Amino acid sequence: MKPYVVGVDIGGTNTVFGIVDARGAVIASSSIKTLKHANVNDYIDELYTGINNLLVAHDAVDKVYGIGIGAPNANYYTGTIEKLVNIPWPTPLPLAQMVSEKFGGLPVAITNDANAAAIGEMTYGAARGMKNFIMITLGTGVGSGIVINGQLVYGSDGFAGELGHVIMKRNNGRLCGCGRTGCLEAYCSATGVARTAREFLEIRTDASILRNLPIEAITSKDIYDAAVAGDPLAKEIFEYTGEILGEAFADFTVFSSPEAIILFGGLAKSGELLLKPIRESMERHMMPTFKGKVKVILSELKEADAAVLGASALGWEAKPLATAQPVAQPATPPPSLPA
Repeated sequence: MKPYVVGVDIGGTNTVFGIVDARGAVIASSSIKTLKHANVNDYIDELYTGINNLLVAHDAVDKVYGIGIGAPNANYYTGTIEKLVNIPWPTPLPLAQMVSEKFGGLPVAITNDANAAAIGEMTYGAARGMKNFIMITLGTGVGSGIVINGQLVYGSDGFAGELGHVIMKRNNGRLCGCGRTGCLEAYCSATGVARTAREFLEIRTDASILRNLPIEAITSKDIYDAAVAGDPLAKEIFEYTGEILGEAFADFTVFSSPEAIILFGGLAKSGELLLKPIRESMERHMMPTFKGKVKVILSELKEADAAVLGASALGWEAKPLATAQPVAQPATPPPSLPA
């Protein structure tokens, strides 16, 4: 078996890619601007060049088993990106096929970023050896990947596991970016925590370090810094957030009985400020059958490498596309990879 895979994480601003070995060591990585090219074919050309240059520089040409891609709204079953909000490419976009063809038929698999994080955690991180766990990503939104009996849950259409859009507040809930109201993401993402801070500051009179900041500019990092400094209001914001997450985790446990719920993302860096209220709330709301059984732990993936590692783990299970055909390349293509 070839010793390397390539991981590609497509974000709204940057695309990060790297060469990864079977032990989860990132041999080399680089990045390009996602939106440098409005035309997706030009983007794939630049991605090809960037990856190929890495492979040449690290003697990895013809040693890659497959490519794994994490991307917004990517469908593992179809290999397509179904919808893009901040990237002006036409959808549905058959990205797996397009990248495979560009790389001369190399196997390519894609999924969304939270699912990629779950696969990365199971392959290289805190979930090694686990067959039942839930990955929760706490960033700008709340993403999730559900693993049951060692298999990621994709559902009938490839979009299962959107736990960030479970309704937590059924009456007068906050409007979520998905168009519904009361979603977990609207309260427990980094942006949701900032919304909580603004609400608290507007309806209460407590003294707080946060009152020294422009209210619309407050971020979750500001709230964390204030809480570490001992600010009571900031601490209460984390307790409020942890209470909601704990309720949600108790509900998630009922349907999949996970060994652990693993947290990843910027907000997870808050550590015990968030973990303590989550655990307390989760146990308080837990069905008796499951009390004391489910761990809440932090990801073991290094933040700098996590996006590439998560996507690369998918590369080990990529299958050749029957429709993949070599495509014409520019007159002076980068050397090595089949064009």
